[in-house]
Amino acid sequence: MYYFASDVHLGAGDELTSRRTERHFVEWLDRVKEDAEGIYLVGDIFDFWFEYKNVIPKGFARTFGKLAELTDQGIKITFITGNHDMWAKDYLQKECGVETLFTPQRISLYGKELFVAHGDNMNIGNKPILRAMNATFRSKIVRTLFSWLVHPDLALQFGKWWSGKSRKSHSMETLTPASLNFLIDYARDYQSAHPSTDYIIFGHMHLPYDHREEQLRVLFMGCWEGDATYATLDKEGNIELKTKAL
Repeated sequence: MYYFASDVHLGAGDELTSRRTERHFVEWLDRVKEDAEGIYLVGDIFDFWFEYKNVIPKGFARTFGKLAELTDQGIKITFITGNHDMWAKDYLQKECGVETLFTPQRISLYGKELFVAHGDNMNIGNKPILRAMNATFRSKIVRTLFSWLVHPDLALQFGKWWSGKSRKSHSMETLTPASLNFLIDYARDYQSAHPSTDYIIFGHMHLPYDHREEQLRVLFMGCWEGDATYATLDKEGNIELKTKAL
């Protein structure tokens, strides 16, 4: 079995909320390890993550310990960064054995072809402000200057403010299936260019949804606010969304 999860947003909210979310995430990892051949963490696992050369945000010890435990047992864990944790470097790889990737991935599992992406920075050609923001945040020059000039305490304070503002823009209270259309359009174009694609998986939008067309299947995983929705792919190549009550 392969598992896919996104938008856990560890560290979001007050200390009690953050600790509760982490506990549920660790419990989920502990449960799926029984039959997992691999786990894909598809972005925004952290509400804000920025790695300096020798400094990382404090906290998340239970998560790091559980990830290391699973990779030590031979379970492959792949982390595809999202817009809240795009500033990761190699900490998870070195300390927890988690493969860290920074771009969408095309993968083959159980004879099925999948395209897996967080979903940010896609199909935004008609949104110049968002394009400019993404280019700025992903700039190596900007990142280097930020790490040189901004003290970690100030960086994390700013990061939590910015992340909270960004997260609220994807509130489940305001989202509808129509909110997903720009990514569904992207998926149609991708599938047309890569017709062997069986499944496309996104996070980012915080709205669990299973979109089906004759030649297209797109799954959106929900966030971990309320009940957590994740995806599974079994050995027969069947994919589905499942829910973990929080």
